[in-house]
Amino acid sequence: MDSYPIASAAVLARAQAVRLMIFDVEGVLTDGSLHYGPDGEAIKTFNVLDGLGIKLLQRAGIATAIISARSSQNVARRAADLGISHLFQGVHDKAAAFGELLQQLGLGADLAGFIGDDIIDLPILRRVGFAASVPNGHIEVRNRVHYVTTAAAGNGAAREVCDLILRAQGRHEDILAAYLT
Repeated sequence: MDSYPIASAAVLARAQAVRLMIFDVEGVLTDGSLHYGPDGEAIKTFNVLDGLGIKLLQRAGIATAIISARSSQNVARRAADLGISHLFQGVHDKAAAFGELLQQLGLGADLAGFIGDDIIDLPILRRVGFAASVPNGHIEVRNRVHYVTTAAAGNGAAREVCDLILRAQGRHEDILAAYLT
């Protein structure tokens, strides 16, 4: 039987404080590959496990957001499908978008989590209370976060982080119980 990845007490304490979870897109919610359609549009593949994890966070009262350097109608649609109302696309100064988001929500950086994969994400990852990356993320990022997922980008990494937060906050069993009745 599979079990959840082991997280240290320090990581669980950080995850317990999360009131806002922010996701990068390419290399986190997707595997980082870019496929182009016949009209030049970028085609992205999203994982349904990740999507449900985000919905479960929202059900637990945790705000969710996307901050991405690229801009795509596909991402806007995915965010809308998941009920993510805080969407920042085409953002190269991710720290500025992060600051704007915190101000909108009236939260401190210590109550936010972020999962990213490349050095453009470091300005946020270095400020949040809970910083995560993926196993195929850039080494400079993996070396500076609190938690590296065992699941790969676009293949359940976001869900792993969502489950970790819910477990740390004592909400995982309550949410699971709704599906066991």
